This record gives sequence, C-alpha cells and structure tokens, in this order.
Amino acid sequence: MNASILLGSDKTGAPVQLDIEELLATRLLVQGNSGSGKSHLLRRLLEESAGMVQQVIIDPEGDFVSLAEPFGHVVIDGSAYADAEIGVIGARIREHRASVILALDGLEIDSQMRCAALFLSALFDAPAKHWYPALVIVDEAQVFAPAAAGEVSDEARRTSLAAMTNLMCRGRKRGLAGVIATQRIAKLAKNVAAEASNFLMGRTFLDIDMARAADLLGMERRQAEQIRDLERGHFLGLGPAISRRPVAVKVGAVQTSARSVSPGLMPPPPSSPQEMEALLHADLDEATSQPAPVMRREPEPAKPDDLHERISGFTAPLPPEAAPEPSEPEDVEPLLREVLAEMTAEEGCTFQPAATLFQDFNVRCRMRGLRRHGLDAMQFKRRFAVALAGLGDEADAAELGEALRLAEGVPDDLVAPFLMIAKAAAEGAPCPDDDTLARIYGTNSLGRVRRLLEYLEKMGLIVIRTDFGGRRTVTIPELNLTTLAA
Repeated sequence: MNASILLGSDKTGAPVQLDIEELLATRLLVQGNSGSGKSHLLRRLLEESAGMVQQVIIDPEGDFVSLAEPFGHVVIDGSAYADAEIGVIGARIREHRASVILALDGLEIDSQMRCAALFLSALFDAPAKHWYPALVIVDEAQVFAPAAAGEVSDEARRTSLAAMTNLMCRGRKRGLAGVIATQRIAKLAKNVAAEASNFLMGRTFLDIDMARAADLLGMERRQAEQIRDLERGHFLGLGPAISRRPVAVKVGAVQTSARSVSPGLMPPPPSSPQEMEALLHADLDEATSQPAPVMRREPEPAKPDDLHERISGFTAPLPPEAAPEPSEPEDVEPLLREVLAEMTAEEGCTFQPAATLFQDFNVRCRMRGLRRHGLDAMQFKRRFAVALAGLGDEADAAELGEALRLAEGVPDDLVAPFLMIAKAAAEGAPCPDDDTLARIYGTNSLGRVRRLLEYLEKMGLIVIRTDFGGRRTVTIPELNLTTLAA
C-alpha cells in the first residue's frame, strides 16, 4: 500500500508527495498569516488521507465539519457535552478508531481550552491496547498552546498547554501524530513547536516570524524575504515526510469547502440616498429609549483669583439622612425553599443556563424582601438540583441526608438525577424513567440519559439491574436502598 498522498506541485509542476507513514512518526507544523491558505492545506491533507489513517480534528472555528458527510467523520459538538462525557467519548474514539471532528465554535475561549484539554488527555490516556495510529490535527494551535499568558484563566491555560505538550512530545509512542497549524510561531509555546520535524510555511509579514520560519527551513536570513512574497495556497516545505531540501509547494484542489466564506467584493444595494435614509431612520424613536448623546462643551478654566475665592468660601454640604434599611426576615430558609420550589415547578426550567436561573433567583428573593440570601452561584446550583429532585423538607430524613453527602462527589449537572433516584429508592418507589431523568437533566436525548447512568455506575454510586422484561431497578450500595422495578 502506498503511504504517500499528493499534496500539490512545485514550481516546475512536478508532484510533491507527503508520506503519511513518516508523518505519523515525525509530526507537522504549519504556519501562515490569516488568508495564507492554512485551512486549505489542512483540508487537502485530510481529504487525501481519509481512507488511510484515523483522523481526529480539533476545530475551534467549526470550519472542518463539512468533511463529515463525504468522508464519514463524526462531528462532536463540544458545547453539548459535560466534562465527564467528553472524556468518555475521547476514550471510545481510540477504542473504535473513529475519525471525528471536535467542533468548539459554540464555546468561549476558556471553555474551548478546557474542552480540548480534556479531549486530548482522554486520547493520550487510552489503554495500550487501543494505541492505534491517528493524525491529530489542531487548527489555531496558538489558542491551545499559547506562548504567554493572556486574558484566559491560568487553570485553563495550564491544562490546555499540558495536553498539547503531551500530544507533541509523548504522543508518538501512543500512536498520536500531532499536526498543528498557527498564524504565528511566536504565539505558540516553544516546547510544542519544537517537537515537529516537518514544516510547511506560508505567507507571513512580521520580521520575527519570517526569521524563525527561515531558521526552521534551514534558509539564510537574507532568503527569508521570499516568505513574505508567497501567494495564497503556496508554502515552503521541509522535513522527512515532505522533502530533504526546502521545496515550494502549491497546494492542490480540495473537494469540500469551509462554512466560512472568504471576503470578496459585493456592491451596495441599488437604493437611492432618499430610500436608504428612510431605512436608517425608520421607527427610530421606538427602537431606542435612550436620548441621542449631547456634545458637552468643556467649561473654560477658572482664573486664579476666582478659584481661590471659590475654595476659601467652600462649605461642605450636610450629609443626607440615611434611609432606614428594610428589615431582613429572621428565618430565611423557608423563603429559600419556597422560591426554589416555585422555580423548579416551571416547565422548561432545566433547559435554561445556570447564570439565567441564578439571576431569576436573586430577583424572586428581593421581591419577597430577602436581599441577602447567603448563596453564591455554585451553592445555588446545588440547592436548585436538590429542589429539582423533590427534596424539600424531606432532605432532613436520615436516608436522604446520606444521599446528599454522597452527592457531594457527583458532578454538578448529575446531582439532580442522582438525588431523584435516591429519593425513589428511599420511598420504595419505582425507578424514574428515562423521560423523567432527561427532563430533570435538561436534555431531549435519551442516549445522554443512558450515558449519565453508566457514568454514575462507573463511579460506584449506583448499580443497575434490568430483568428480561426490560424493567430497571437501581441500587445505591452505600445506602442499602433499591428502587422498585420500572
């Protein structure tokens, strides 16, 4: 079997091959400014090698999801899964050799870094029997392995950088070959960039980036100027998987295209100035309740004599009498339970973001005269989960008190389903069905419900039994409680 793909052609029109088998052992770094054709190059590599090797793509902009239908990749929306689920999916990808695209465009930068770190760590930590060869393509790698601290949290940066370092430094022995693309090498952590032995350098303009690219390609500094003159889709390549000497590569055509569209010329609509003015001013009074900003003239500077007179004659105004603060209720717990019960009774409450629910909780408390309820966002999330499970005043019972203790080690998004099962077991009631657990979890996917039950069972919190009639019972070993069959 030929292990090479046709990457493109050189200046003479001769084909330039990329040896995939060699690439698996030596890794690849792609650099180029925005618009230089990095994504086009990666797409060419992915399309040509799709039938040869497993592919795992970290896609922060969602550009590569168009590969899914023609080439059989599975798209994983990072925003739709919890942390634990991402880890389980990463392990299963290695086990089943699935080619996947982790789309992170629905997440903020902090969440992107954390999700990618969990995902890469799961690939890296797979058992040795699942160390099959796989290309791991990371687009915009400077996001996940930044050279310096930015506006993201230190924790997200550390975990993401550690995962990228493992991929590039230690991934080869586990069958993982990193292919990383970045706009600027200077923005990429050095210990990540240094592990690549193959390079494809596209157009870049900053002197420091040209100098580093020339060094990596084994070119003299005076030759670095040609990197600035490269056309879109043209790269200089070097490495054991490409060529032993620097070679100019014009990347070949691709079959698919990105969702994003390159900017092009578009004439304005053929409207007259009067029509456009009418459109811009239509219903302007209704569209905004704020008055137009008024340009305020700066006062003229005071003369020294006037200023001295104003200062000497200044008399401090008497402080206004402070209004008496409204008294707080002495016992806030009944009010908290009342508010939480009211919120959990509303249809669709579990499908709202936690921040929205917390804001609604604060407003409802103030409407009842309770300004200081004493709960932060994380404490509210736990109390809301307890209320969702139907544990109000009953939470003081011995069995349910132990269940609350067990729930302290459960991820936040799984607390409500776990406590609902524990409540059913304590009452000797049937196990909640999948539809009920899906509603309280905040999902329409019954598959996700089954995955969360499997996760709780792996944690040792529950034991699931299903008889031949398909009826399910759930046991909580530490509480010695079991639900009825349902």
